[in-house]
Amino acid sequence: MRAYDEELFGPVAIIIRARNEQDAIRIANDSPFGLGGSVWTRNSARGERIARQIESGASFVNGLVKSDPRLPFGGVKNSGYGRDLSHHGIKEFINAKTIWVK
Repeated sequence: MRAYDEELFGPVAIIIRARNEQDAIRIANDSPFGLGGSVWTRNSARGERIARQIESGASFVNGLVKSDPRLPFGGVKNSGYGRDLSHHGIKEFINAKTIWVK
């Protein structure tokens, strides 16, 4: 399906059946995009472990993708480079300069 290979925005969801947890992680990481994703589970420790394996700029356990000015936000892969918001985002807009004197 077209939605499998495209970056979706808005109230859209696709459902892909996975054989097990590792297959679900493989499917999630098969995307050329990686802005954000959600893991839904009754076991929050399991959700965090899975979220750490998902290749995305932000992963949410039992919550929807959102931004908070205190936290860095941005994607990986074809979803962008760099971060905005928080002190990480501020650093994206400055030029660091090195001066070395012997």
